[in-house]
Amino acid sequence: MNEKWELPAAGPSQLAQRVEDMKARLGSLNPELLADRIGAVYAPVEEGAGIFTLVYWGREVTLSYPEFVCIDAESGRELGLIDQAMLAYYLVTTDGTPLAGQWIAFSQLPDGTFYTQAFQGYTGGELAKAFGDEVDRFAQMGTAVAGNIPSTDDAPGDKALAFQVLPNVRLLASCWLGDEDFPTSYRILFDAAAGRHLTTDAYAIMGSMLTKKIIKGSESRERGPGMSSPHSDRCAIGDQGPAPPAWSG
Repeated sequence: MNEKWELPAAGPSQLAQRVEDMKARLGSLNPELLADRIGAVYAPVEEGAGIFTLVYWGREVTLSYPEFVCIDAESGRELGLIDQAMLAYYLVTTDGTPLAGQWIAFSQLPDGTFYTQAFQGYTGGELAKAFGDEVDRFAQMGTAVAGNIPSTDDAPGDKALAFQVLPNVRLLASCWLGDEDFPTSYRILFDAAAGRHLTTDAYAIMGSMLTKKIIKGSESRERGPGMSSPHSDRCAIGDQGPAPPAWSG
């Protein structure tokens, strides 16, 4: 789609309205052509109505057409606002370009340079605080995150964990071991075709989501059974934690 949608700088009510506006725009599109572009399967239910099915964070979700109600297929629960927003932004932004198979930094995303330091702070910086030199524990927690896929041998870093978030969206969490001069560091990287599928501020949120998922898995194991937070009424697949400063204002 040629129209560019950006995340609002204000709070949840403005984000919810933006999501509804995008859903209304999507409802006017040809569903078969949309399914091909976003990497989904479309099943007509009746004339002018149907169901999209795609994989998001390793879980199957369904989206009704033309309303675009987002449902977790396993639980039958409606997704939370952040997950709905990520899906809506993906649907209106992606042009179907295949994954490039190469990795780039946040600074290499469109207009990403300005927010690179902040992004690194709430992603790689938080991973460094949580894991430090414990690269094996980082790998153990990361491979347990839904959406984790095998990374290639040439992926950057001493330990790299790849994640298929959406059909055309792939992220990498990488660790570089330190030495006597430099501490161990972590970074979230993106497929080189990332700019064809989501806006940079959406990737800021997605990077924060991945960071929180890896760290939360670590904290949950340390707390032991029975210490996890109760589920909300809506399914939060992304489990993003606090929104990154890049959009929350």
